Amino acid sequence: MYDILLVEDQEELAGLIRLFLEQEGFRVFHAASGEDAMEYLANDTAKLVLLDIMLPGMDGFAVCRAIREKWSIPVLIMSARSDKENKLNGYELGADDYVEKPVDMDILSAKIKAHFQRICSPAEKMPVIISGSLTLEPEAHKVYKKGIPIELNAKEYGLLLLFVENPSKTLHKDYIFNHIWGIDSDSENQTLTVHIKMLRSKIEENPRKPERIQTVWGIGYRYEEI
Repeated sequence: MYDILLVEDQEELAGLIRLFLEQEGFRVFHAASGEDAMEYLANDTAKLVLLDIMLPGMDGFAVCRAIREKWSIPVLIMSARSDKENKLNGYELGADDYVEKPVDMDILSAKIKAHFQRICSPAEKMPVIISGSLTLEPEAHKVYKKGIPIELNAKEYGLLLLFVENPSKTLHKDYIFNHIWGIDSDSENQTLTVHIKMLRSKIEENPRKPERIQTVWGIGYRYEEI
């Protein structure tokens, strides 16, 4: 399950929004049309839908109506149509909020975080994640391998959590580094290699032949659940 389903047909804008939100810590799935969004929701779910109005084929208002007929997912409409009539139409169809284009990324992020704070119960904020023989307790920052506690520092834990949340996906080195250390970090990218080595030494059966954290040469790393 992704945090956000982004429905936007302008590829460049969608890419910018997705990059910004991922840097804010959200997992984003992009659908380029209303039909693609409905197909995604028919097979998976998201915690929030960020929905453009002017879409090819099935427009955003139709998507909002269809979502409300089946699900209670929060829907944030974003549109250049900022007149009162369109805003009222969006709210009447069940939208939870309306963001005007051009989108202010900081405002958008703040609105999304506010919605997440309202919809997440204490139990949801403290999940237990099971990944093969590994168990993670995110709130407590604890990790167990076959039931035995593993001591990880903050960066190692952050790396492992990022990997288990993206199983079987190849993550680019720059994306991992920016996600863990921050895009403005003064650290060198080489520190990522060092921390990967340290993490492997603690979670792999044979760190010299890693099966969980696999190197994708020239790109980054891929995590496999075992």
